[in-house]
Amino acid sequence: MDPKEVTVSCPCCDSRIVVDVRTATVLTWSRAKEKDSAGRPKVTEQDWDQAAERAKGRLGQGLDKFDKGLKREQDREKDLDDLWRNMGEKND
Repeated sequence: MDPKEVTVSCPCCDSRIVVDVRTATVLTWSRAKEKDSAGRPKVTEQDWDQAAERAKGRLGQGLDKFDKGLKREQDREKDLDDLWRNMGEKND
């Protein structure tokens, strides 16, 4: 089975990136000097704040998409009625 993620280390600066193989997008990036004692990337308060803002933005986008889809479904019956009426007028 193919891996979903690939970790790549830079030979010059030892920075690491994790790439999603399916979408070819960078999932994480860290400098070599920004690691804790366990070898994990350090996360600062600023990083958490930025992540929280991105999550809030995605939530807002999701709600907007949901509202648009709901409106489209609510208008669907009217659109089908109009289409049916137009078909009847063409046949007359």
